[in-house]
Order: sequence, then C-alpha cells, then structure tokens
Amino acid sequence: QTGRIEPNYPKVCGHQGNVLDIKWNPFIENIIASCSEDTSVRIWEIPEGGLKRNMTEAVLELYGHSRRVGLVEWHPTTNNILFSAGYDYKATSPFLQVLIWNLDIGEPVKMIDCHTDVILCMSFNTDGSLLATTCKDKKLRVVEPRSGRVLQVQCLCRGGLGAARAKLSSALCPWFGEVLAAVAAAGSVPRTGCWGLSSRALSRSPFAEALNPPSPCALQGDGNIRYYEIGSEKPYLSYLMEFRSPAPQKGLGVMPKHGLDVSACEVFRFYKLVTLKGLIEPISMIVPRRSETYQEDIYPMTPGTEPALTPDEWLSGVNRDPILISLKEGYKKTSKIVFKAPVREKKSVVVNGIDLLENVPPRTENELLRMFFRQQDEIRRLKDELSQKDIRIRQLQLELKNLRNSPKNN
Repeated sequence: QTGRIEPNYPKVCGHQGNVLDIKWNPFIENIIASCSEDTSVRIWEIPEGGLKRNMTEAVLELYGHSRRVGLVEWHPTTNNILFSAGYDYKATSPFLQVLIWNLDIGEPVKMIDCHTDVILCMSFNTDGSLLATTCKDKKLRVVEPRSGRVLQVQCLCRGGLGAARAKLSSALCPWFGEVLAAVAAAGSVPRTGCWGLSSRALSRSPFAEALNPPSPCALQGDGNIRYYEIGSEKPYLSYLMEFRSPAPQKGLGVMPKHGLDVSACEVFRFYKLVTLKGLIEPISMIVPRRSETYQEDIYPMTPGTEPALTPDEWLSGVNRDPILISLKEGYKKTSKIVFKAPVREKKSVVVNGIDLLENVPPRTENELLRMFFRQQDEIRRLKDELSQKDIRIRQLQLELKNLRNSPKNN
C-alpha cells in the first residue's frame, strides 16, 4: 500500500534523540539497526504483519559511544556484525571512533580510530575484507577493519573532486568490484572520481553486478539521481543519464535486488525521503525491453539472504564471497535465521584497554539541554512521588485519630 498514513499510525520511537541513520539487516528481513544523537545503537525486531502499536523497546541496546552516532552499516557477508561511526572526540585521543559490534554477545570487539573529522560514508568491498570511508577532512581511506590498518589514503580535493578550501558537505564511496568510486560535493557542486585498487594488499573480487546494469549516484540535499556505467578501462566512469527533480532528498534507500520486479525489467528501486513534502517517493529504474522473458543480461547473480560467515569466523581472519542467488524464478525466502538478543549485565565496555562508557561531560548545547531536561523530568517525578506520600501520611494520621476517638475504643 502507498499513500498518506494516519497521524496516529504506529511508529518505532524508542530513541531519546534524533535518529541519524537506519539500516535493514541483509540476512534477517525484519531486523533494523538504528543510531541516534542519544549515543546509542539499537536493534529492532519488526513483528510479522507490521506494527500494531508504537514500539519503544528495542531487542538490543548498544552503548559504547560517548557522543552521537551518525552511521551504522551491516557487514555484507557475516551475520550479526555491525559497524557504527560516532563523534567520539576525547582529550586522550583526537580521533573519531568506528566500533565493530558482535551482536552474538552484544558488545564491541574492535575499534577503528584513524579519522580526524566527521565520517560521511562507510562502504564495504564484496567480501567485507576492506572498508572504505569518506571524511570531512577531505580524505578517502581504505581500511582493513579487523586490524584498523589504513591501506590507502586519497585526497578528495585532487583530481577535480573539490577545491582545497571548499567545505566538503557530503561524500559517498561505493565499491564496484576492484574499482572504488567517490562522489563528493564541495559546496553545491557534485563531483565524481574512480580509483582502481590493484595492489596485492587489496582483495580481488569477481563480483560484477555493479558493472551491469548502470549504477546510480545521489547526494543528500540534491534532487537529482545520476546514472553512470562503471567499466574496467578508461575512462572507467561514464555518465549516462539523470533523473531530475526539484525536491531535494534528505535520504535515499535502495531496495535489495531480490525485491525488484524482474517481470517489468526493474533494475533499481529507490525510496526518496522528501522532508519538504513529508513523504517517501518510490522511484524505479526500468530497462525498456519488449520481450516478456527473463532478461539474464541485466540480472546477474546477486547476494542472497544466507550469510557466508559467522562472526567468530570473520573475526578470526576468514574472508568469503557472498552466497549468490538467481532471480530467474523470483525471490523465495529460504533463510531460517532468527535474531537472538544476548543476555548481559555489564556496565562497562572496554575495547583495546579503553572504557568507552566513562563519564564524559556534554560538549554541545544540545547535549547539555537534553541532560538538563532529563534531570528536570526526574526531579518532577520525585516531587510528585513525595507529594503523594505526604497525602497518604496525612490520611493515615487522620484515620488513626478517628480510631482513638471512637466510642468503642473508649
């Protein structure tokens, strides 16, 4: 169903601050990860048939960041491995933190601290052995996530991706096999570039889905979606066409390949968040074909919903390509994986010898205001409780006095 929903329609509303990012679990279709300004990452389980009432209790709450959390990203081949990027400036370390969570135990197991400014985007290569990030310090990094070692650094100010003095407003870093693309907006002008990663230190990938059909590109604040063809020879990135819209997108979700309508030759479906109109606009990219038969050339094998690795296997150093499926017979749900939240009663989170939940004073006005309002609510609750107890005491005193003055007692 599409269209306007009722104002009292059930919502997921458990965070105490603005929600900054959400991601669907690639292997369990009713599990969502979200992050917020309240410093938490939360895992939500959507019931079969959708929400019947407001959901305020998450199945798992993750606390390890001391500041707001801006990005979350699921590992592409391993179940229950989640990455989160926060604004964790500390006096002992000037670097922002990316935490790697093992949801089997509900704790962070690794920390990446090589970024000196806000992280704008995180993206994995095909087997999840490499992590690419863009940062407000105008650098594109390729990181080995398990060790935190930076393998390559590319300045986004060079190669026509932005002026050296321009402020980087947004940047994306999608992987296409061995090709790492970057799309940056310095000021109001979007620019694109590609880097071929052929070093032996970087993994080689046979995954060719992004090379065929064309690949889309969209930036926050822009209303247009541009289509490019990624090739293995120069110029590598070829502009094809553009979807134009005057309404800027605040965010853009992409339907997984197994959710597309293959009978209509749909190769991409976006869900564009338009905050000015208060709506989510579906946008389909359809290849015009007269034949009604399955078009194998535009639907190569695509990652399915079966994980290739367990968290312990991936953390021990194992890499494995995703398990691919064909869309020829249509998508059929075969995964029987369910999410089981771990039971834990740990009040401190220690990673690399650092307690991530140490008391940190608020650094921004918004954080200070939130803390102030929480304290005011607590004070108001305690005052109400004290007032109710005073009333109850007076009632008991009056009943005791009446009992003493009763003729029967005399």
